[in-house]
Amino acid sequence: MSSTSTAPVTTATLEVPDGRLHYEVRGRGPLVALVAAPMDAGAFAPLADLLAADHTVLTTDPRGINRSLLHDPHQDSTPQLRADDVARLIAHLDAGPAAVLGSSGGAVTVLALAQAHPERAHTVIAHEPPLLGLLDDREDRFARKNAMIATYLAGDRLGAGRQFLANANIELPEPVVQGMFGGEPEPQVAADEHFQYVHMIRGTTRFQPDVTALREGRTRVVVGLGEESTGQVCDLTSRALAEALGTAPTMFPGGHIGFVEDPKRFAARLREVLAEG
Repeated sequence: MSSTSTAPVTTATLEVPDGRLHYEVRGRGPLVALVAAPMDAGAFAPLADLLAADHTVLTTDPRGINRSLLHDPHQDSTPQLRADDVARLIAHLDAGPAAVLGSSGGAVTVLALAQAHPERAHTVIAHEPPLLGLLDDREDRFARKNAMIATYLAGDRLGAGRQFLANANIELPEPVVQGMFGGEPEPQVAADEHFQYVHMIRGTTRFQPDVTALREGRTRVVVGLGEESTGQVCDLTSRALAEALGTAPTMFPGGHIGFVEDPKRFAARLREVLAEG
């Protein structure tokens, strides 16, 4: 049982062609999968506990992060590969098709899932996908991402963190910034952070969704947006995606990680959105 969990948790691994995926299952009922990138399964534990009252809830560490190990640790993590992983996990549980909520990089994962594996998900909720390619100033934003990665690779973790926040249009108090990016991180945090900067960010933010396939496919696609994310880059990208799909963003409590900030309100809103499908 997870140390942050109050619901019984089954923890297991699934072998995939190029690695091993860590996943966790709670509850009983219709299947809901919660996926992020680079966040691991632990970030979803409070939300998963709440949903487990009447759902089977699947959470997982994305490939290359924490307990999901790749045979080649230098392999990039693309949205397409992560979507294949989620599809394999849903098939392995034999409980689909699922409702799948993806957050941030995980939101890009679920869009790729809807395109490549529509039989595995009846609904995908892409909560604040950082799809920089949908913005008019994409080339400038790509260049700033590359500069951020270069800063990180030069050994300036704090500087890269500041650039990350600036690129996301997120302002935080200095003590919070220092707490997040200053000092020497724990070994697993450092490993996951390195994988994110080197092998995940570029492919995730440059992903180009097939808008026609998403709009006309059999999977219901919902673009989620935090009520407190106004002006942040994921506010801009979420609205651009919704406009391309001919819909409006579906609002959720909190900001970019509202499911962490207030899991009870987020769970209530998620239930409403799922009931609308």
